[in-house]
Amino acid sequence: MQSRLGEEGAGISYAEFSYALIQGYDFLHLHRTYGVNLQLCGADQWGNSITGVDLIRRVTGDETHVWSSPLIVNKTTGVKFGKSEAGAVWLDPAKTSPTQFYQFWINCDDAGVEDYLKIYTLLSKQEIDEWMAKHREDPSKRIAQTRLAIEVTKLVHGQDQMAIAQDVTDVLKGANIGVISDESIDALRNEIPSAKTTSDGSVITMLSETGLASSNTEARRLLEGNAISINGRKVQREQFEPEDFQNGRLLLRRGKAYKDSALVELER
Repeated sequence: MQSRLGEEGAGISYAEFSYALIQGYDFLHLHRTYGVNLQLCGADQWGNSITGVDLIRRVTGDETHVWSSPLIVNKTTGVKFGKSEAGAVWLDPAKTSPTQFYQFWINCDDAGVEDYLKIYTLLSKQEIDEWMAKHREDPSKRIAQTRLAIEVTKLVHGQDQMAIAQDVTDVLKGANIGVISDESIDALRNEIPSAKTTSDGSVITMLSETGLASSNTEARRLLEGNAISINGRKVQREQFEPEDFQNGRLLLRRGKAYKDSALVELER
C-alpha cells in the first residue's frame, strides 16, 4: 500500500482504498434487509469481512460471523484459482455456458488436478486414486481433467447439460460431427460462428463469413499455407465437396485452436 501511495507509486482508486468499508456496509445491509448473519470468504478477505462484523455490532448490537476458507491457488501460475478478469468462471449458465464450464475444467493444469478432484467432486479417495493412476500412465490424454470436467459439470448443470458439453468438446477435438444430437448442435452454434452453404459452396466465402479469415485474400493465403482443415483434415481446395458434410454439417478450422473453428451447414 505504501509503495503504491508514494511518489513513484501508481496510486489506488477510491473504491479500492475504501474496499473494507464498502464490504462492511454490504454485510450490514444484508443483515438488516435479509437477516444474513454469516459471511463466507476466502482467507485473503478475512480482514475486509471482519469489518462488517464489527460494523454490525456497533450499529445494531447484533452478533454476526465470518467463515473463511483457504485459498485455492493454481500451482503453475500462483494465481487464485478460476478468478481473473479475462477468465472468471460463473455458475450461472448465462455468464459461463455449460460447454465453457466443462472446457475450463478440461484445461486445468496437471499439477493441481488431483487437488481439484478432491475439492470439487464427490468422488471417493479410492476413485480419485484410480483415476490419477490412469492419468499418470499418459498425462497427455488428460484423463484426470476429463473426469474432473464430467463430475463438476454434472454437479452444477446436471447430467443432460454435461452430456451436451461433452459432445461439443469432443467435436471440437475431432469427433464425428454427424452423430451428435440436435441439442448439441444448438450448443455448438452458441460456442463458435456458423454459416450455411451448398454442397459445392466456396470455402473462401465461408472462411470470410465466419470470421476465420478477415478477407477473401487472407482466406486464399491460409488455404495455400495449409492452415485450413475440414473435419480435421487439411485442405487446400477452394470448394466444398459433398463428402465433406456429415449429416449435413462440417467443422471448418483455421490452425489448431478450438476457438478458431466454425460450423458450416448445408442450406435446406
